[in-house]
Amino acid sequence: MPVFFDTNVLVYCVDPRDVGKQALARELVATASAASTGTVSTQVLIELFSVLTRQQKVPDLIASELVQAYTLWPVVDSDLKLFHGAMAMSVQHRLSIFDAMIVQAALRSGATTLYSEDLQHGQEFGPLKLVNPFL
Repeated sequence: MPVFFDTNVLVYCVDPRDVGKQALARELVATASAASTGTVSTQVLIELFSVLTRQQKVPDLIASELVQAYTLWPVVDSDLKLFHGAMAMSVQHRLSIFDAMIVQAALRSGATTLYSEDLQHGQEFGPLKLVNPFL
């Protein structure tokens, strides 16, 4: 089954400030890559590039190469249908629109696990379970 990654988990792969989180994030990504189960959305890729270049101060070319690596995984497009579903989810579950977009993309991918540090650990949306791997 696919495993969906939120941006923050991918950022930890290159963030040297917390070696424990970095090691765990890298392990999760490596496991998902080896099993061909990792998936992301265009939103995650956009956010990742932004965080790497703005907050982490990774040079643009290197950040681009890091982000490109995740395009080898299935990527859920953030289209209008996804946005409409996210708006409804945002209202119904009181999520930010950005978090709802992530959850909707994970659901569309068929993932049963969404790794995220930002969402409520253990919360479920149908077959999808939110997991904070850093707890």
